[in-house]
Amino acid sequence: MNTPPVFIFVGHSNSGKTTFVEKLIPELSRRGLRVATMKHAHHSVSLDTEGKDSWRYKQAGATMSMLVTKSAVQVVADAVDRREPQVLAGRFLGEADLVLAEGFSFAQGPKIEVLRRACDKPPRCSLADGVVALVTDCDDVYPELPRFILDDVVGVADFLIDRMRG
Repeated sequence: MNTPPVFIFVGHSNSGKTTFVEKLIPELSRRGLRVATMKHAHHSVSLDTEGKDSWRYKQAGATMSMLVTKSAVQVVADAVDRREPQVLAGRFLGEADLVLAEGFSFAQGPKIEVLRRACDKPPRCSLADGVVALVTDCDDVYPELPRFILDDVVGVADFLIDRMRG
């Protein structure tokens, strides 16, 4: 079984990456795909609660701790040397058909940049960084790439599925 393919959505802060991915998930799910997501946080976030059992296990040296309830599973794991989305996607093996990653601007892999004219900024990533398509209202940026309007989740879903088959 192969690791699910990863597509990385990049863009400047407040460009609409999260909103776009949030709208894309139901479209891909409607087509029968199991979608997993991951997000790269540029700031410190507490992933566990000090004093709780899973926190205590991690403090004791466990490399991974899992909290399982009737309706959800939460994993807290060491990832110091395994932060690339393609490596992390291995944790979704058997659980997802594809992974949509947000952020990870410096990671290897196909990137779809969300770029808004209103942000008045250049693209976050270059073609050399792996940008393969744009979700944008800008006509003059990377004209050689496929581009989709800011709410075209159907078009982006088609594009992702074609790339997965391809």
